[in-house]
Amino acid sequence: MTKAVRVHKVGGPEALVYESVDVPAPGPGEVRLRQHAVGVNFIDVYFRTGLYKAPGLPFIAGNEAAGEVVAVGPGVTNFHPGDRVAYYFTLGGYASERVIPADKLVKLPDHITYEQGAVLMLKGLTVWYLLHKTFKVEPGHRVLIHAAAGGIGLLACQWAKALGAHVIGTVGSKAKADLALSNGCDHVILYNEEDFVARVKQISRNELCDVVYDGVGKTTFPGSLSCLRPRGLFVSFGRVANSEPWLLSSASANGGTGPDALPKLTNRPRGRRQDSEPGNVVLPTPS
Repeated sequence: MTKAVRVHKVGGPEALVYESVDVPAPGPGEVRLRQHAVGVNFIDVYFRTGLYKAPGLPFIAGNEAAGEVVAVGPGVTNFHPGDRVAYYFTLGGYASERVIPADKLVKLPDHITYEQGAVLMLKGLTVWYLLHKTFKVEPGHRVLIHAAAGGIGLLACQWAKALGAHVIGTVGSKAKADLALSNGCDHVILYNEEDFVARVKQISRNELCDVVYDGVGKTTFPGSLSCLRPRGLFVSFGRVANSEPWLLSSASANGGTGPDALPKLTNRPRGRRQDSEPGNVVLPTPS
């Protein structure tokens, strides 16, 4: 028996139940882990509330962790007891021990702690694709990152700064502003106290941003479009501020799916030729 946090019925935080569960021996291609650190992500809330559908009930919450291999199943040759590993894999993370397919694991280098490994799989890979694949951030780019003091935001600010970008972040409190400033932000906007659109225009001298990364959602979407330069890119990768897939509905209404590119809605460039080269909106892929 081991301890785990399970959800028997979707709902609020009270749906999380700490209880004992059986952990089977690893089957073919599987590994049993003793977990040392578990990542906590907003996607965990989506599963707990039922916004994202789990394969069945009850389920063990959590998607990201790091730990030590304690046993391997038949056919597993690239992992051995004692190996330090991390993973991102749908559900089963909130547990002292678990069984997981071996092909979902990566080995941790000696200089990476379990705690670092447990938070860098989902967040680190997310920031990598945002800054290198969705929009390739290069020296001189001006980027706006909402929720700059969050898990994704802190990594994104550091990474964008290291790439040579000019980084503007929005946060909800003075304490978060200090945190963001110490992690790569050149300017921080307190969106509860300031009009972030006006501040972006002031900071950029009306040149606006090459890209806006928004993991917040409905409350920041309209203003974010006003922060984009002509043919700039708005990237939505989450919806913390709302539970409804409002942005995806908007994409469908415009004939798109997701990821998708829609015409920029504000600050249209002057001239007929430029009007045919709008800014873009990149939406999350439907689940």
